[in-house]
Amino acid sequence: MALPPDTAPALPRDSEHERPTLKTIAAATGLAIATVSRALKDAPDIGEETKRRVRETAAQLGYRPNRAGVRLRTGKTNVIALVLSTETDVMNHTSRLIYSIANALRGTAYHLIVTPFFPDQDPMEPIRYIVETESADGIILNQTKEDDPRIRYMQDRGFPFATHGRSAMGIDHPYFDFDNEAYGRLGVRTLAERGRKRLLLVPPPRSHMYARHMTFGFSDEAALLGLPFEVAETVTSDSGGEAVETAIAARFARPNPPDGLLVGSTTAAMAAIAGAERSGHVLGRDFDVVAKEAIAVLRRFRKDILIVREDVGRAGEFLARALLAAIEKRDWDDRQGLDVPVKVETGP
Repeated sequence: MALPPDTAPALPRDSEHERPTLKTIAAATGLAIATVSRALKDAPDIGEETKRRVRETAAQLGYRPNRAGVRLRTGKTNVIALVLSTETDVMNHTSRLIYSIANALRGTAYHLIVTPFFPDQDPMEPIRYIVETESADGIILNQTKEDDPRIRYMQDRGFPFATHGRSAMGIDHPYFDFDNEAYGRLGVRTLAERGRKRLLLVPPPRSHMYARHMTFGFSDEAALLGLPFEVAETVTSDSGGEAVETAIAARFARPNPPDGLLVGSTTAAMAAIAGAERSGHVLGRDFDVVAKEAIAVLRRFRKDILIVREDVGRAGEFLARALLAAIEKRDWDDRQGLDVPVKVETGP
């Protein structure tokens, strides 16, 4: 039974006006200051129950590490920077990625900052700024390229990083990726099983590594099955809804329109369906669309969309933990992960 408020033991404070410290938490928990410090850093040799007790006490006391002091003592900022393009699928993919990384950092000494870069900006700019100013201890980035100068720059400088996506550079580093080649092949097979004969891919921007994977999986599987196929040339899955809708509407207005579409993003999938519907084509009857999503929204748009789930939550958690291990120079066997899709959801 809980003690009445006037008899419950008060949590100790260093003084009435001073901010709580590691010493305050140690006094409240009965643990050594060194144990408290390691528990807050998520050290692997500290038990989970001890970590939980320390974190709960720290939260009750309103403890916040003095980051200026931490940096002076250790040279660390306790900051993780997530560098994202503003072109990404914010509604579905990016929001889930940000949430999952932030959630994985809860209870650790680290916090997350999000640094955007714009389509007309050199993607190296935010990377150079963070590394040269030492404003973060590590970087997570996405939209990797086959030969990515950001990866080479950080690798050459020994700066800890992890990527959502792979490259073809032969550099060993932490990453997590969705198997877009498998997605392309799975989508083509599903469309073929539904009797679709003319396939169209709306790919990611061609400079991105995952576009290469997706396009190869799509085109190779279609060729193996003897199905005619085409790849959209004027738009990508990042082109924006209006551009994708207009391009698909124009294609469906020409002879022999496609009857099976594979699309590289959630937003582009909805736009592609809207474009096809302009000319009276009906989803599920005249054509099918395979799309991937990280958050369940597509069924609310059209119940007949064929959906592949991308576990961006798993990706964010994996990247956060792999990067912390790299920053802290801890062994981490699973530094590289791949989410391989095996199922297409075909509707209610």
